[in-house]
Amino acid sequence: MRTILLNQRKERDELLAQHYLMRHTVYDFEQLLQSHNIKLLTGPRRVGKSTQALLMLKDKNFAYLNFDDNGLLNKWDEDLVMQLLDEIYPDYEYLLLDEVQNVKDWEIWVGKLFRRGVNLVITGSNAKMLSGEMATVLTGRYLEVTMLPFSLEETFEWNKIDVKNIKEEEKVTVSVIRDQYLRQGGYPESVIQRSVAKSYLHSLFDSIVFKDVVRRHKIRNVTDLNNVADFLLSNFCNPLSYNDVCDDLGLNSVSTTKKFMDYLHEPYLFFYLPRYNNKLKLMKKAPQKVYVVDNGFVTANAFNVGENLGRLLENQIFVELLRQGYDTVNTLFYYRSRNDRETDFVIREGSRIKKLIQVCFDVSSGKTLKRETDSLIECAEELNCSDLSIVTDHDEFTIEKDGFTINVVPSMKFLADNLSVKK
Repeated sequence: MRTILLNQRKERDELLAQHYLMRHTVYDFEQLLQSHNIKLLTGPRRVGKSTQALLMLKDKNFAYLNFDDNGLLNKWDEDLVMQLLDEIYPDYEYLLLDEVQNVKDWEIWVGKLFRRGVNLVITGSNAKMLSGEMATVLTGRYLEVTMLPFSLEETFEWNKIDVKNIKEEEKVTVSVIRDQYLRQGGYPESVIQRSVAKSYLHSLFDSIVFKDVVRRHKIRNVTDLNNVADFLLSNFCNPLSYNDVCDDLGLNSVSTTKKFMDYLHEPYLFFYLPRYNNKLKLMKKAPQKVYVVDNGFVTANAFNVGENLGRLLENQIFVELLRQGYDTVNTLFYYRSRNDRETDFVIREGSRIKKLIQVCFDVSSGKTLKRETDSLIECAEELNCSDLSIVTDHDEFTIEKDGFTINVVPSMKFLADNLSVKK
């Protein structure tokens, strides 16, 4: 065990010596560290949770345990590990537990450490840490930080481009980066090396399904699970019910279908956006729109993106809204009017509908623009909302119609204007 922990210390020091991008989030990391509550960094695998945790603690005296290490898991001995940590990291101020959900009964152990006064920073790749185990054992004793793939702004920053001051000679590069981001997403490894993005993301998708779903939940019918995952991926941005998925795939059980879909949400792979209704019972019965955490997964799994640019842009905007702190339980929805016209995103603040957002890649066609405008206005009338936007790939202008003002904005401007949104 001593050798394992010494090797992990070496790994930690090597990681700290590398160059990283400090992530843009709605959180103040220095303030987070000053809290004695547990700092919990969650999100899908490989988005940079461990890196961000290391950057937070870089100038601190901290101990490190990586539970993605089978050697540590196979020889796990709680008392021995704590003794060795005191020897290897004398007088450490913080303890970083990386992918702690891999340890059996981890939440009980973490609760014990917290009660002993250990200042904890934890990373994990499973939403159930919050909805289940963590919330049950440590209610009110942890602060959540959700990490997602690079935003478009972070992707530009990695490429050393200031999006607020784009130079003439950078415009072609900016256009290329935007297109790559739309199609290949923002996973750090894929941003750093676009030439291997497709193969990397294909393998990562399979790895998340296997490690975070099949292995964690001991799934026997892996074929049906994979079929559900592929179906959701091919139907991203579409409204689906559990019955729809079950029937289209010819599965035997709606309850099993629901269980598989819930499992695929746990590792932050898919998100399900509810249809807004002020009656909770009706909202729960309506189909949910399916989104994927990164556009690159769509491209990497060989779906025809040529016809999907509008959906890719919609998915990109959805993930950006999550990044800004909105969530699919209390603040973010889609809406269908009484005449079955749809608005992509409804943002709620308290009991008030704050903003409606429609996403359409190209509104150069008069017919398309009329359809999107009429739909947005009809939904706005029913929801009593006046802050209306249509997000496009590049178009920008204002529409005045039926007493409403609609701002048509290119995605780059929409993202830049919303960078200051706080959770």
